[in-house]
Amino acid sequence: SSVLEWPRVHSIAFGLGSKLTTRVGLNRLDMYVTELQSGNMSLGVEPVVVRELPSCALVDGRGGLGGYIGTFCMDLAIKKAKQTGVGVVVCNNSNHYGIAAFYSLQATRQGLVGVSMTNTRRLVCPTRSMPPPSLGTNPISVTAPTKTDPWCLDMATSTVPIGKVELYKRLEKKIPLGWGVDGTGALSDDPTAVLEQGGLAPLGGAEETRGYKGYGLAAMVEMFCGVLSGGKWGQQLGPWRKPSQGGERPAGLSHCFAAIDPHAFNPDFEEGMQGFADSLRALPVVDPQKPVLTAGDPELLKARQQAKLVVYDAKVVAALRQFAVPLGVPLPDFFPVVA
Repeated sequence: SSVLEWPRVHSIAFGLGSKLTTRVGLNRLDMYVTELQSGNMSLGVEPVVVRELPSCALVDGRGGLGGYIGTFCMDLAIKKAKQTGVGVVVCNNSNHYGIAAFYSLQATRQGLVGVSMTNTRRLVCPTRSMPPPSLGTNPISVTAPTKTDPWCLDMATSTVPIGKVELYKRLEKKIPLGWGVDGTGALSDDPTAVLEQGGLAPLGGAEETRGYKGYGLAAMVEMFCGVLSGGKWGQQLGPWRKPSQGGERPAGLSHCFAAIDPHAFNPDFEEGMQGFADSLRALPVVDPQKPVLTAGDPELLKARQQAKLVVYDAKVVAALRQFAVPLGVPLPDFFPVVA
């Protein structure tokens, strides 16, 4: 089946591209397996275009693999942008799609400005609200071509992803105040209280530090994804579950993708974007050891330091082996044996 075409699955699962990260690659693979085994995610189904105009389309993901659905939708948005200057595709009835920038970079590699957004299962407590969480981390990615490497913004609308809090709990460390709230809705430095009783804080943290701006961005993503697509939004979505647990029902997530031909507006866009990015990098610095960076620079520097190798923590590889062996799935030879 084309749904399991190896190059696509490989690139989605391993997060190839300038946004190299283990957080949403192999580290979430066990969640995908659990969702497939439970029947909450369907294998071997193709997304369907429900409604279409020259510059836009609505897609039904039919409960399939989020990574495959996302690639399908952005490919369609790119096709429309090349024909009309702008392509916007929204999708409902989907699943966790991995790295938001994976899809926006699809467009940017073809000379287009790319936009990718998704809602998620509930993890975030909006400003002034009590737990349980009622919004997701709802990431946004916008990427643009330059004369060199793409400008690449990829951000959650929560202060941190849930994985950061889980890591601090494993290390038995307190989290910085502003990352999450406890069962009373108050900011907490206790990762266990945040994970088991409360939830994540929106980007910006407390109301006093303008956390309502992150809350507003998360709500905007819900509008573009859940509401615009006619899918589920906010409290209609289930709560986040640990990867080993899966969800209690199909995720029913929604995505929004856009591709824009910058040359329809500015024939010298790449030169202008390069000059803009370089002007930020050239700003006077507070610490000579810490140059000013722009969107995508940290990941690009990390990728260069790793000499094009994707580096995974030994615990991630060990966990991969632990659930792959009972399934009878042989791992590629390049995976080290972890004692």
